[in-house]
Amino acid sequence: MLLIQSERNALLAALTSVVGVVERRHTLPILSNLLLEKKAGKLTLLATDLELQISTQLDAQAGEDFAITIAARKLFDIVRALPDSAKVKLDTKDSQVVVSAGKSRFTLQTLPAADFPRVETGSGLGEAIHLPQRKLKRLLQLVQFAMASQDIRYYLNGMLLVLEGKQLRVVATDGHRLSYAETELDMDAGTREIIIPRKTVVELSKLLADVDDAVELRIGANQVTITLPGTELVTKVVDGKFPDYQRVIPVNQPRHLKANRQTVIQALQRAAILSNEKFRGVRLVMSENTLGIVCNNNEQEEAADEIEVSFTGEPLDMGFNVTYLLDGLGAVNSEEITLSLGDANSSMLLTSEGEPGFKYVVMPMRI
Repeated sequence: MLLIQSERNALLAALTSVVGVVERRHTLPILSNLLLEKKAGKLTLLATDLELQISTQLDAQAGEDFAITIAARKLFDIVRALPDSAKVKLDTKDSQVVVSAGKSRFTLQTLPAADFPRVETGSGLGEAIHLPQRKLKRLLQLVQFAMASQDIRYYLNGMLLVLEGKQLRVVATDGHRLSYAETELDMDAGTREIIIPRKTVVELSKLLADVDDAVELRIGANQVTITLPGTELVTKVVDGKFPDYQRVIPVNQPRHLKANRQTVIQALQRAAILSNEKFRGVRLVMSENTLGIVCNNNEQEEAADEIEVSFTGEPLDMGFNVTYLLDGLGAVNSEEITLSLGDANSSMLLTSEGEPGFKYVVMPMRI
């Protein structure tokens, strides 16, 4: 029986949207599979890891209604390996699916669709919030690099999303640095605060495009649904108390350094060649109109660089993780950045006039 017939690129785009959810190792074998379902004239591809579920619609020729599950990554790898111009057919034969394109033919095992677990959309989801995809994508780009990964403090392995009236804020921290971004909404969204899991943030970032088409968010106490044209994400939220980010962001710093962003990035990258591979420490030596950048390693090697900057305040010598500095500088798009500093033991605040809602805080390190 013919299941679907599709252009290779259209099928690949749909598979790319959902395959990132599928973990390579699972205690439940069916979670390695993808659900293909035709119902009421709509063809849907759905994948889940029980925490996050992504479904997308596919425009393709299809036969009668069906529901079947196939190994997600195998199907993705097969379709990706086919020529761009290929027309792909999926047929069923006994308990198998035959994927064919031209003279290529692949036979895959299936598992019953009835056994496929779905994340059901819960009740109590709030009013829909709409904003342009471009705007949400930019917010995620400005903070997601600062999320923790596999931290024992599980609430750091994600991104805080705060709604307060017409303001939307996103915050991420791994305990060593914190990234904050905000934007204005067209509506009053009330007051809510949730932590979105790291994996959801990463997958959502891939799906969002630099377009003005709207994305819809509906936020509940323990679940969020995010709807894009043709695609829907349903995710559980992280149950935990996020650190008080407002206390972490320093204010009224007495020293300010203004510099060309690209010049600072290039100087840091040069010096980092001889940084300690484990600790990645770099010294910033600031004095009038000058920023010195110094890196040492265990082999008694040293890199020193110096660039012209605008610096106000008493001279200062501080140590930082060079990777954290480069991450923050790389997230910003504008030409000029400002570093606001206190003393040698206090955090540094990175801001930019070109990204008015962005703040990036880095803790110092002893070198």
